[in-house]
This record gives sequence, C-alpha cells and structure tokens, in this order.
Amino acid sequence: MSDPRFVTCAWQIMDELSHSNQLESSLEACLEILTRTMKCKSGCIWMANSTDHRYYIVANIGETDNCGISVGESDSFVSQVIENQDTSIVQDCQNDPRIVSDKSFSALFGDNAILVPLKTPYGIIGCLQLNDKQGNFNKDDEDLLENCGAIIALDIQDKGLSFSPNRDKTPLLSLKGVIKEFMSGDEMRRILKGIDLDIYEGELLVVLGESGCGKSTMLNIIGGMDQLSEGQFIVEGKDFSHPSEEELTQYRRDYIGFIFQAYNLMPNLTALENVEFIAEISKHPRDPMECLDLVGLKERWNRYPSAMSGGQQQRVCIARVIAKEPKIILADEPTAALDIDTGKSVLKAIEDIVKVDKKTVIMVTHNGEIAKMADRVIRLKDGLISSVRINFNPLTAQELTW
Repeated sequence: MSDPRFVTCAWQIMDELSHSNQLESSLEACLEILTRTMKCKSGCIWMANSTDHRYYIVANIGETDNCGISVGESDSFVSQVIENQDTSIVQDCQNDPRIVSDKSFSALFGDNAILVPLKTPYGIIGCLQLNDKQGNFNKDDEDLLENCGAIIALDIQDKGLSFSPNRDKTPLLSLKGVIKEFMSGDEMRRILKGIDLDIYEGELLVVLGESGCGKSTMLNIIGGMDQLSEGQFIVEGKDFSHPSEEELTQYRRDYIGFIFQAYNLMPNLTALENVEFIAEISKHPRDPMECLDLVGLKERWNRYPSAMSGGQQQRVCIARVIAKEPKIILADEPTAALDIDTGKSVLKAIEDIVKVDKKTVIMVTHNGEIAKMADRVIRLKDGLISSVRINFNPLTAQELTW
C-alpha cells in the first residue's frame, strides 16, 4: 500500500509478535503501536469464543481497563461489525444511532472510532478497535489498519491461540451478587458492592487492586473467615451463603488452605514438625516429608524457623498447606516481604501446586508482574470487579521480573 506509515507500523508489529509468545502482552504492544501511529487515545482487541457465542476484549490500551467485557452475537454494534466482516468508521460516536442505542457498551467508544475485523484464511477471529483519533478517520487509516490487522490475525492463527473463558466448565465455587457491609462508627460501609465470580478447579487466579478495594474481604468470604451480607456463595452447587458454625468448620477443614504474608510457623517446632502438626488434624493428610520434598526443603526438615530464610519459611507454609490436601488455596501477598529470587522460589512452589497437583490457587497481590503467571486475572476497583483477564500463555515463575 502507498501509505508511508504502513512499512514502519507493520515492521514494528511483526517484530513485536516474533519476540513474544504471551498473547496478552504482545497484543497490548501492537495496540500501543497502532494508537501511536494513528494518534488515537485508546484501543482494544475483541476475540470470539465459540463455546458461549460471545466476543471478549482480550487486550486493551487507554485510561480505562476494559479487558473481560463481552458482547453477545448480533446484540451489539461490535458483533455486527465482526459478523458483517466489514470495517466500520464512526465519526461521531455521541450521536450515531448504532452506538447510542447500545447503552451497555456506548462507554467503550470515544468521540470517534474505527472497527476492523481480524481476518484469516479460515474466517474472522475477532475485531480491532481504535478510539478518539485527533481528526477524522479516513480511507488511508482504514487500509493501514486492515493490513496490520491481518498481520495480527495471522500470527494468532499460526500460534494456535484461541479464547475460551471457562464457560463450558462447572465452577467449583461461585460468588453471585455478593455484598459485604461493615459498621464503621455510626456509619455502615459497603466494602463489596456486588461481586460475580466463578472459580474453577485447577486454575491460578490472581486478584489485583489498590488497598481498600475489597481484595482481602473477598478472600475472607471465600475462606470462610467472614460471611457475606447479601448475595450467594455457592460451593460445588450447594448454597453456602449462610452456613452454620459446624458447616463452616467442615468447609474450612476440607476445602481451604491458607498462605499468608506472615509465615505463622511455630518457632519451637522444626520444619517437619510444623508440617506434621497440620497433617495430624487433617482429614486425609499427605505425607509431611513428601510435602517438604515438593517445595525443595527435604534436606532442611530438621531446621527451626529461626535458622531458615524468609523464602524457606514461606515454602514450609506451602508444604503445610499441601499436607492438608485442600481443594482451594488462598494466598494473600505471599511474596510481599521477599526479594525477587526468593519470591520466585515461592511462586515456583505455588505454580507446581496448580500444574502438578491440579489445585485451585487464589492469590491476592499488589505486584502486577505476578499476574503474568496466572490463568486468569481479576482486577477489583471500589468493591467491584472492573475486569477479568485471561492469560493465553502464562509465564512460568522463573520468567517473571520485577
């Protein structure tokens, strides 16, 4: 094509895609290249999910994180663009009837927008969307984005990447419209304002968010340490919203294991004895020495906590959780007090719990880099889930840097 911007833009996109196998980061980098080239403020990439016939935002750039938002087939302007397989330019989003009537998703458009179907020889896999261009979109912009979109679509196709957000699986746990309120002085404070979340067996789920957004409160409800004010908490199909004390005790014993930022080891017991203590009160415990071996501490079984590093103590905590054989492990800032190398060793142990033992791990952290090893990333903001992100190719713990 004749547009002088195309060669530079296409080269940068191909270079980015060739050096990254992690879909999320590479697609966001491509969006950054395109928004910069087109002088746009924001953009996103939609991908189709055949299992539930919806289109999801899987990459996003701009002030608002829209990842995880979805639209159904034929019920929005976005889906119509994809299904009609034609690029669409909207010069006045505020007054265009196709967008104004789509109230649920009108916030995804700025003053103007362009939507380009991602085409491969095998069909349409999604849509590229850019918003808020300085000036109007024109035919040259359309041609450039269609060609660059084809490069992105072919790379996705070649890598065999697809989008399937667990919609075909039965949740292990579900939060439905969960609200949590606390009394603060004479005022009732609402910490969680309507959380909807399904949690699946064998996944690593990372929860991100600023302090005070409700992360720990949500974790406490899942862990049976606190109860919801309104909504439903479903455990393997059973309504567990208002359990009795006996039911809570059994739930915490059979389902939940905890890894905290503070190690909470008994100082007068060795590493092995700390693990044995939990094993002795568990219903179907795993061999304590085997658990220490799994976290790389078999040779240090007779060390007391005072003679171990922070990372080693945290791995004893993980061994203690493994010994209990819970269905779900809750990790609250497990690496916050550790340096990067020690933190990686702890994350490697958690990674093995998910990949080898097929346990479900829900990890709360402030460290966005750790999210790159998750299967899914939930971001909380002001008591609500603001985004749900799927990692197509999670990094290993050793690949993380911070």
